Amino acid sequence: MASLKYTPKQHITEIHSRLSKTFREGRTLPLEYRRKQLLQVARLVQENADAIMASLKADLGRHPFEATLPELGPMVSSALHAVENLDKWNSPEKPQVEAWRSGWDTTIFKAPKGTVLSISPWNFPWVLTILPLIGAIAAGCTCLIKPSEHAQASAALMEKLIPQYLDPDAYAVCLGAVEETTHILGLKWDHIFYTGSTSVGRIIAEAAAKQLTPVTLELGGQSPVFVDGDSTNIEIAAKRILWGKQQNAGQVCVAPNHVFVQEQYQSALVEALRKAYDSFWPKGPLDSSSEMACVLNARHYERNKSLLSRTKGKVVIGGQAGQDLRIEPAIVTGVKLDDPLMEEEIFGPILPIIPVANVDAAISHIQSGSTPLVIYVFTENEETKNKFVQRTQSGQLILNETFAQVAVYEIPFGGQGQSGYGSYLGKYSFDTFTHQRGYINVPADARTEGFMQGRYPPYSAPALEFFSQALKAKIPDA
Repeated sequence: MASLKYTPKQHITEIHSRLSKTFREGRTLPLEYRRKQLLQVARLVQENADAIMASLKADLGRHPFEATLPELGPMVSSALHAVENLDKWNSPEKPQVEAWRSGWDTTIFKAPKGTVLSISPWNFPWVLTILPLIGAIAAGCTCLIKPSEHAQASAALMEKLIPQYLDPDAYAVCLGAVEETTHILGLKWDHIFYTGSTSVGRIIAEAAAKQLTPVTLELGGQSPVFVDGDSTNIEIAAKRILWGKQQNAGQVCVAPNHVFVQEQYQSALVEALRKAYDSFWPKGPLDSSSEMACVLNARHYERNKSLLSRTKGKVVIGGQAGQDLRIEPAIVTGVKLDDPLMEEEIFGPILPIIPVANVDAAISHIQSGSTPLVIYVFTENEETKNKFVQRTQSGQLILNETFAQVAVYEIPFGGQGQSGYGSYLGKYSFDTFTHQRGYINVPADARTEGFMQGRYPPYSAPALEFFSQALKAKIPDA
């Protein structure tokens, strides 16, 4: 397709001013306004499903199934879920307080943060743009969307559809690359939501710090898997791991990056992966009937080929490079921690298998690296489960499944440390763009003022004794 026409910097500044003005005027505050915009998001997706699927096919070679399951369906259901819960989420909270403050009307109001920025990636260009947008709309914010320039068909379609369905004075799309994004980051935002690489995440965080702007960073990392051969169904584990790995040709922030398995079960795991592989692609992953997704571009294609040529492990399944930027999912055994495959997040269709002595060795290896976005564990052993809960850190800990946690909007999705900070999905998306605004109304009556009298100068010994009661509270032994 033709190259994207980037948004001029002057126009970006004007859009920022327009969105800020809309927020200051309070136009996004009424819940009925927000409800209408959220329903329009759902209509945008439903009424343009074929066009959205075509954009994902053009950008990433996606089969309609891999467009519908992780992207189109969640966008509609998330918008409708927000509509159903809009009143509840926005209701002020009345926390329980100590008796002596019971008349102060202590309240937590849910206040929109303001005019926010969402910078989304190329690998899941629609859902990772729209889900944060749903949170911003539900919270009452105005929002500028900056989609990735690497998913050109998707970005162009967003720029076309969003102003047709949503209030253009409150929600807008800007197109561009590094220069335009740098200009955007130089403007004052009330929150920045970024999904993408760790390296760019650092740039976003540094730019936000200059403006003291709060940030949500949804990054990635080397998300490991542990297969407990002593206590799991290895065939089911292999099928679920391979399914999660092959999604979008492995270009997923939550893709299984590598697998730890006890040494004595490595062969059984490989054979189970081979069985799943053959059932997924009877004619091979590169056959036209498989409709497996492609990697993004020639640079990513060559990077994956280079990794396969440099690994000291053995490619036992797949790994052949085909046409149209497609590479067979590769299973690589005998991989060590200093292997080229382990230098950074693979973000492609390559799955290293790393044999370990036991669960403690796997946990030790995980502890020695940066904090991953997710840890996957396949086990039915309660002791093993508890070890991972207590001794590891990650954005999420998922047992006996891969990838499907992104559909569970009742739990927060987000990283920790180098895999990011902040979270979203469901109410957590609303919370991200909401300021918890504390409020009290202390009665200006004679009774309350009499209680307050002792705090005023000149200070007295009896007043000090009275206000020292908390300091002298009895501390329990343990």
